[in-house]
Amino acid sequence: MVRAIILVKSPKKLIAARLRKVSHVRDSFPTSGQFDAVAIIEVAELGTIKDIATQIQKISGVERTETMVEVQ
Repeated sequence: MVRAIILVKSPKKLIAARLRKVSHVRDSFPTSGQFDAVAIIEVAELGTIKDIATQIQKISGVERTETMVEVQ
């Protein structure tokens, strides 16, 4: 299992709730600071992370994302 965190910049108030609807997103919550929400994802293969990040970037109101993959 590969885990990653995707930071999301979006002025939309309910972006964290929208992120929870994306497949493989295990949790999502709003944050303060440079980014407005965090999505925690779990996938079977590393390559799937890019696909999920692309899905998140297509959500209306998402300005940018940054992905961090867990290192073990």
